[in-house]
Amino acid sequence: MPPSRLPPKKRSWSWRSQAFRGLIYQLLAAGLIGLVVWFLAKNTMHNMQVRGIQSGFDFLTQPAGFDIGEGLYPFDSGEPYWRAFLMGVVNTLRVAVIGIVLTTVLGTLLGVGRFSRNALVRGLCSAYVELFRNVPILLQLLTWYLVLTETLPASYEPWKVGPFFLSKGGLNFPIPVWATGHGVAAVGLLLGCVAAWAYRRWAMRQFEATGRIRSTFWVPVAVVVAGGLLGWVAGGAPAQMNSPIKGEFAIENGGALTPEFLAVLLGLTFYTSAFVAEVVRAGIQSVSSGQGEAAAALGLNRSQQMRLVMLPQALRVIIPPLTSQYLNLTKNSSLAVAIGYPDVVSISNTALNQTGRAVECISIVMLVYLSTSLITSLLMNWYNARAAIKER
Repeated sequence: MPPSRLPPKKRSWSWRSQAFRGLIYQLLAAGLIGLVVWFLAKNTMHNMQVRGIQSGFDFLTQPAGFDIGEGLYPFDSGEPYWRAFLMGVVNTLRVAVIGIVLTTVLGTLLGVGRFSRNALVRGLCSAYVELFRNVPILLQLLTWYLVLTETLPASYEPWKVGPFFLSKGGLNFPIPVWATGHGVAAVGLLLGCVAAWAYRRWAMRQFEATGRIRSTFWVPVAVVVAGGLLGWVAGGAPAQMNSPIKGEFAIENGGALTPEFLAVLLGLTFYTSAFVAEVVRAGIQSVSSGQGEAAAALGLNRSQQMRLVMLPQALRVIIPPLTSQYLNLTKNSSLAVAIGYPDVVSISNTALNQTGRAVECISIVMLVYLSTSLITSLLMNWYNARAAIKER
């Protein structure tokens, strides 16, 4: 029987090649987008020149002319605009990072709570999700701001709980007086985190190899705390604190969180955690019920089934939609301008009104949120790749 003739080999750069056609389409799309951007930029510059509108980023080195009362470092009106924008970015990142941490913890607890066998807990978690998910975030921010500024007592008559003061001026708390020992304690805390991570990996390998369950929460927590304490003692055990005291008109000394910051943080956390709870609930429901039954057959209790079997498998489904919620929280922080929190949008509006550089100020705000979103997506995609199932 004569050998069958093989089909002719296709040339790589032929129009019949799918890879070649894909490359051409991508080049055409990139060229079209570039042409549109060039047209818009040229048209905008022409219109600004016709109307005598100044352009350029040279205003960033000029004195800002306004004060910013909230931030991690002092800022006065004599400092340049670029430092004011930097202050706004820091304020945005501060509320976004703390909000993401609190939202993750609260949303996970609520999502797991919806599977509780206790009807009261299950009902409260469901009511929380339906309430905060269906009320607009702007309305929630205004509500929290009014609660903090109208219902709390005046700064000269604050509520006191231990060393903490709560009033219309915000939350005042003691902070340690900086000493070299705190740096040594921080190093000990970092080493404790590394040791806890190594122990947790070892415990998980032991569980997979022998089936013996070891503590993967309390022991790592104890290791981290012990590392911090050892570093603190090794650094001389500094214990001097800068505690707040009640002054004649306001609370003096110590650290403080303003009502604007608390309102933004509470509003973003409660609103976004309702969506995170639904993401966690959907992820757990995506795991086959047979997994829970198999875990119960092995003698695991309800908590161990959820912590060791259900949540690790649901995590691979949870991470992608959870990334979207983190991005939403960061972008929703721009609504803080409604209650006077000096984030990057608020400072950009002030700079725009003073200099008239609308295109430049809006471009800076767009660049800030684009950068934070891309960095968040990059980190979460890296974590998603680590948590994905490795198939051989």
